[in-house]
Amino acid sequence: MTYDLTNEKTVKQILARHGIVLSKARGQNFLINPTVCPRMAEASGATKQDGVLEIGPGVGVLTAQLAQVAGKVVSVEIDKGLPPVLAETLADFDNVTVIEGDILKTDLAALLQTHFADMRVHVCANLPYYITTDILMMLLESGLPFASITVMVQKEFADRLCAKVGSRQSGAVTVSAAFRAKCEKIFTVSAGSFLPPPKVDSTVMRLTPYPTPPVAVHDQAWFFKVVKAGFHQRRKTLQNSLCSCLPLDKQQVASALQAIGLPSTARVEQLTLDQLATLANTLYTDLA
Repeated sequence: MTYDLTNEKTVKQILARHGIVLSKARGQNFLINPTVCPRMAEASGATKQDGVLEIGPGVGVLTAQLAQVAGKVVSVEIDKGLPPVLAETLADFDNVTVIEGDILKTDLAALLQTHFADMRVHVCANLPYYITTDILMMLLESGLPFASITVMVQKEFADRLCAKVGSRQSGAVTVSAAFRAKCEKIFTVSAGSFLPPPKVDSTVMRLTPYPTPPVAVHDQAWFFKVVKAGFHQRRKTLQNSLCSCLPLDKQQVASALQAIGLPSTARVEQLTLDQLATLANTLYTDLA
């Protein structure tokens, strides 16, 4: 039986039949706009030769679209009440596997090896707002060869993640993402596209991981320590922020800033990715 999972009445009936109550704590807002999921599945770039990892499938509205474009879909769902729902709504698809578990506690390398073997793997998901950053950073920092990461997130978060490094809108998460992937906003999704509707609009964005970072750093751990320290107190000068968080003195930082043509009064949001990398490399050399 094929269900119209974008029909509000149908979704409510399915949930009621399984005794499911939507959880605000887990950010459960199910898509009921019929145009969104097909566009997301297409934007992922997945083909019948590819696999897709989905996070938080809900009632399966996006999963069904992914199953039509990809060779295999593995969906990880933390809510123990939803797998029986998915077994019903996705019964027509033999290329979907639902795993009950917390994606943040999942061994992703083992999951990819077990379920996708040598397939190219994309990530496509409607992410809960409250753990968006944790999930995206886990995916990017995993070092796993994802072909793309296409996710729906809160619009404000997408704006920040895709901001230009060196602009006022950028933050530590902007730099972290820009170091690891090409970030682009695909389209906006209104709050009315969900059941129940959230208070803000969403954005579908795609991250394409780089084979190698666009800038060279001597030590990645040190680079991200510098970035995190710089944005920790972003209203202060970069010199003061770094000296208060790292074993550096003001003269070291001032000299490093001067080497990239910036005054000691510069703030972290003024530095481009290249400048941040050069600053971190200079300071790392000074520490050696």
